[in-house]
Amino acid sequence: LLPNIPAMLEAHYGVPMIGAVLNTINYRLDSDTVAFILGHGEAKVLITDREFSAIVKPALQKMAPHERPIVIDVDDPNYTGPGERLGMTEYEAFLLEGAPDHGWSLPADEWQAISLNYTSGTTGNPKGVVYHHRGAYLNAVGNALVCQMQNHPVYLWTLPMFHCNGWCFTWTNTAMAGVNVCLRRVEPRAIFDAIADHGVTYLCGAPIVMNMLINATAEQRRSFAQKVTFNTAAAPPPPSVLQAMEALGIEVTHLYGLTETYGPATVCAWKEEWDALPAPDKAAQKARQGVRYQVLEGVTVMDPATMQPVPADGLTMGEVFFRGNIVMKGYLKNKAATDEAFAGGWFHSGDLGVMHPDGYIALKDRSKDIIISGGSSPALRRANKRSSNSAANGWRISNVRARWCSRRCPRPRPARSRNSCCVTVPRRFEVAPRKRHPSVHPRLIVGISGASGVIYGVRLLEALRSLAVEAH
Repeated sequence: LLPNIPAMLEAHYGVPMIGAVLNTINYRLDSDTVAFILGHGEAKVLITDREFSAIVKPALQKMAPHERPIVIDVDDPNYTGPGERLGMTEYEAFLLEGAPDHGWSLPADEWQAISLNYTSGTTGNPKGVVYHHRGAYLNAVGNALVCQMQNHPVYLWTLPMFHCNGWCFTWTNTAMAGVNVCLRRVEPRAIFDAIADHGVTYLCGAPIVMNMLINATAEQRRSFAQKVTFNTAAAPPPPSVLQAMEALGIEVTHLYGLTETYGPATVCAWKEEWDALPAPDKAAQKARQGVRYQVLEGVTVMDPATMQPVPADGLTMGEVFFRGNIVMKGYLKNKAATDEAFAGGWFHSGDLGVMHPDGYIALKDRSKDIIISGGSSPALRRANKRSSNSAANGWRISNVRARWCSRRCPRPRPARSRNSCCVTVPRRFEVAPRKRHPSVHPRLIVGISGASGVIYGVRLLEALRSLAVEAH
């Protein structure tokens, strides 16, 4: 449990080299979640930074004494804030106990686990995603290929290494004989200083890091001569952000992936003919999630109910599926979730998207967005907006709300009022009109589960809108 400091990078080599499994933990989690992760993963040793002792100490106290790992404290000289040591050994002193000539060997089986990364766990306990050596190796090589990295890159650690092992760039940069510039805190002045002083050529991060750079003050900014590539994922950057980054001399590459795919697994591969497009059209092209990494066997968009590909028209929505060696080994101690995730021979991402005629995928909805937005899916909100003005015979479809369910709902839930009624609907829907006041219109509450629930929810809303128009 460390920030982006040398000890964190060293763990990505030292731990696998002794045949152990590395579990990098998000230091933004609360003590309950940290305690669960340590116990569920059966951690034997915890290397933790003094800054996070306020989280780690109560986490350890929540664990049974026989389950608590050995604690090794990192006392980073660049950190002068509060925090206490929790273990009996300090990291640098611990390293001095090792043998410099210790022999190590590659794994006997490349299917063996190299790391364990936990999902966000927004709807319950997080799931432990198991990475194998083969997948980590391939995705490390894949990063170099899609980012067109030259030998001896200078990589700046703005992306947390706890996030999918830094999207496997912890291993990519070493494979390319690169320099790692560690950054304990992601701040605009520190980023510009690193780029200017150390000749940084690559960095990764979410769009919030780009906003940080383009909104930096004149005092925080530094000029630089080298080409810098910024790999971003999550929400596609808007045209204004892309233009501002270009003005700073930073080229943006759009990637997409999940924890279960070792981080990025697709890239919006740029085509030369797009260079002549106006800025808004350029941004529209770059906003797409693109095509598969060369090391990924396949990525497609299918109807999750039929497992058939949707038309490549850029309009028909389906679920994004992955298959190949850079897909996780499975969820630790959770066979049911693993089997469900790989049902039909593909990994179900839970993300909704379309396939364009040129073979590029584009997301329309992310499963995490449904949770983060408080139970409201953007796709459903768009469909609801289209439906809100459809009226017929004094009633209208309005205020449709999606609830994220922790399990599939095979039938409607019982009505909460004797004056309400339940309507049987196909597959994963539940529809229960609320008890209505005489002065208000009836409202439908649609409960959904998973990507297919959202897809069918949108179709249901469109059908209801058509019904209203026809009735009128």
